Formats: sequence, structure tokens, C-alpha cells
Amino acid sequence: MSYIEAKELSVGYEGEVVASHINFKIDEGNYLCIVGENGSGKSTLMKTLLRLQKPLAGEIRFGEAGQTKEIGYLPQQTVVQKDFPASVQEIVISGFQKKSGFRPFYNKEEKKQAEENMRRMGILEFKNRCYRDLSGGQQQRVLLARALCAAGDILLLDEPVSGLDPKVTADMYDLIESLNKEGITIIMVSHDIGAAIRYASHILHIGESIFFGTKEEYIESPEGKYFLARQHKAEEAEENIIEAAETEVIENQNTKN
Repeated sequence: MSYIEAKELSVGYEGEVVASHINFKIDEGNYLCIVGENGSGKSTLMKTLLRLQKPLAGEIRFGEAGQTKEIGYLPQQTVVQKDFPASVQEIVISGFQKKSGFRPFYNKEEKKQAEENMRRMGILEFKNRCYRDLSGGQQQRVLLARALCAAGDILLLDEPVSGLDPKVTADMYDLIESLNKEGITIIMVSHDIGAAIRYASHILHIGESIFFGTKEEYIESPEGKYFLARQHKAEEAEENIIEAAETEVIENQNTKN
């Protein structure tokens, strides 16, 4: 069952195209990772999928489960969001706002589901704590629980591990993978091509050329080979910098001794 399908889609702002000729299809249970260079239009596409802005050309077709009111969204965190003065429980249950319409309260079932989503994310014990007092990883779990309250079958995640340390990053990726295995369809924008290759079922690469296909097809594609080679070089350069810094520290210690 197709949830979302894009045909010859162009996205951008105020009439200026950022990315064009985008074609892809998201089926039930897929894990789609959207990758590409900075400024290639990944976040712009995400906003278009959420209907926060209109396509500049082409079309997006939404299946029944792909309606905006049933999509859970985890945005990139800002400094203001990280300092939000509300309890964990208040933030999580606010995911039901669109579903509750004009009701001035949350019903018994929504409260029960919010508590269940906090339990799934391992944050139930923090439900009465202030959100801004939590660690970065805990805050992301809170926002993910909120997105689950808003979601029917689809989660859209915009750089969900940005700013997290390696251990928390790995935990977050494992958590997202577990949700996908439970049947939640995942769409994730990421700079981490390694995570895309490890976790995603499909990859949409946006840049000078557009690629959409399975991760196996992406690895063999010109776009995939180029992007993977660039990331490998960047990782090697980072390792060399760390090694040089460690060597300098050792040499300084030997000089002092």
C-alpha cells in the first residue's frame, strides 16, 4: 500500500527551485532515508511533505494513511525548544492537539496512549520533570513520544541525532529501528550516510542528480559511490586530526617530564 508518492516534484521557496525532478514512492513499513549535500533541499522536501509549503511543480499523492493529520514529525531542535518550560507529560500529550480538534481537554484514551508512548521511549519515570532539565538524548525521546501521539502510521524525522554524543546517537537509531519493525513507516533526513546504509530500506539522494531506490541499489549507483567515497575521506581526515592531537599531547607530556 502506497502512503506517499511524488512525481516530477520541484520544491523551493518563493518561486525559487531548490530541487527538482524528484520521484519516489513510500509504501507501508518502508524506512526511507533522505540524504544529500547541505542546501540540496532535504529539509525543504520534508516541509513540502508536511504540507507546510506547496510544491513548485509536479505532485505529491497521499494515501489514506499519509494524510498530514496522521503524520508524526520530529523536527531539528533549536536552543529555544531545548529550554522549553513544560513537563514531559505536557509535551508528549500535546501531540494529540490536531486530533482533539476544538476539545479543550484530552480524553482518557489519549492520556493512556501518551503514557504508553512514554513507556515505549523509556521516559515514563520523567513524566513530571521539566523538559529543559533533561539531557539531549532524553529530550529527543520526549519529542519522539510526542510524534508517536500525533502519528497514525508515519514518522518524519529531521536530523534526529543532531548534537547527540555517539552512545546516545546509537541508542536513538536503535529506537527508531525498533519502531520501524513494529510497523511504523519512517522517513528520515540525515547527513549520516553510514546510518542510512545500515538502517534504511530505501534511499532518496537529492543533489545535482536525483536517486531513489533500495539501499542496495544506492550503494551501486554513481550517486552512492561518490557520496560514500566523500564520507570515507572525511572520516579519514577526522581520524588523522584526532591522531595528531593525541600525538601532540603525548609529546608535550614527554617534554615536561
